[in-house]
Amino acid sequence: MDIEIASTRDIPAGKMVGVEKDGKSVLIANVNGTYYAIGNTCTHNGCSISDGTLIVEKVRCPCHGSTFDVRTGAVVKGPAKNSEPSYKLKIDGEKIIASL
Repeated sequence: MDIEIASTRDIPAGKMVGVEKDGKSVLIANVNGTYYAIGNTCTHNGCSISDGTLIVEKVRCPCHGSTFDVRTGAVVKGPAKNSEPSYKLKIDGEKIIASL
């Protein structure tokens, strides 16, 4: 199902936000003008990844340092072993629309 989850105005390049929509916690990151969305609950210990640090296309969880690729949700560095789900996005004007 496609749902509007954020505005491009709220996420400048190099930044990320966490949003809650339809019972899902989603991290949206702006990597050099391209928007990506992955799960926002760390698969290692349940921490909110959007409270961590975004370095280009990688986000580091603030709790134990697991690092995920925001383009795919893949684990780049543990201790997490499981990837984050990734969600397809489309941009309609300033609206960020996700397939959740």
